[in-house]
Amino acid sequence: MEALIAAARKRYHNALLGTILTVDKNGIPSNADKASRLSIALAKGITNQLLASEQDKSLGQTSGAKFEELNMEFLRETFPKMQALRPGKWEILKLGNNNRLKTSDFAQYEHLAYLQELTKANSELAASLGNDYMVAPDVIIYRMLCSDEEINRDGILVDDTVCLGADLRKKNGGKPVLHASVSAKWTIRSDRAQNSRTEALNLIRNRKGHLPHIVVVTGEPMPSRLSSLALGTGDIDCVYHFALYELVESIRQLQDESAMEMMQILIRGKRLKDISDLPLDLCV
Repeated sequence: MEALIAAARKRYHNALLGTILTVDKNGIPSNADKASRLSIALAKGITNQLLASEQDKSLGQTSGAKFEELNMEFLRETFPKMQALRPGKWEILKLGNNNRLKTSDFAQYEHLAYLQELTKANSELAASLGNDYMVAPDVIIYRMLCSDEEINRDGILVDDTVCLGADLRKKNGGKPVLHASVSAKWTIRSDRAQNSRTEALNLIRNRKGHLPHIVVVTGEPMPSRLSSLALGTGDIDCVYHFALYELVESIRQLQDESAMEMMQILIRGKRLKDISDLPLDLCV
């Protein structure tokens, strides 16, 4: 019997192949940089293993939005099934600019709504603070609050004399708890890659309480570009590749020693993992 995450990974790849992971008439995959021979070769290696058929290349904006959606669907199919490791009532959403939910709708960041109202009313304060504290992740996972009945299911753990400020307790009248922020980058270009770091740093600096998981999922085939985002610690938990096993095999077939060396640094240093690792990592 096939493992749930293994089956979900295949469906994830099939959905990508049917939408944004395409190969144009010149044989260039949609996640490759057409100005780079290595990027094209590595992307071809991945698509050959995933059996991509020739299609017209998707538009950039469409690719980005679709990649966010498919990552959301993969997480919906896998993470809530980890109840034995991470019990709870979970919601997984693709935010987007038009979603009614904002970062300030969660327990750790609800004070940001108050700051935003202050800066709207005071131009001098707005000039001093700016608005960089408002973050709009691509995909989020949040945990719904627990009733006292749920908390006390296996014994009386709480009553009206204690736990009056606990974020997870529904009776305290708080907001849901943000569990994870997922930034989806179909490709990594130097100007766009750092947006994920900016989002991460804002989440770190502006929180009150528990820090959510902060991760990036990408389809970038170039090890050097992956390293520009993955190397270093303190902001992003980890970078997850949509097809890491296939990328490593593609590099092995090309016998590119420098690319393989960089990949080993990222993988052994636990800075780059496969998309299949993400649901279990989110259980921590």
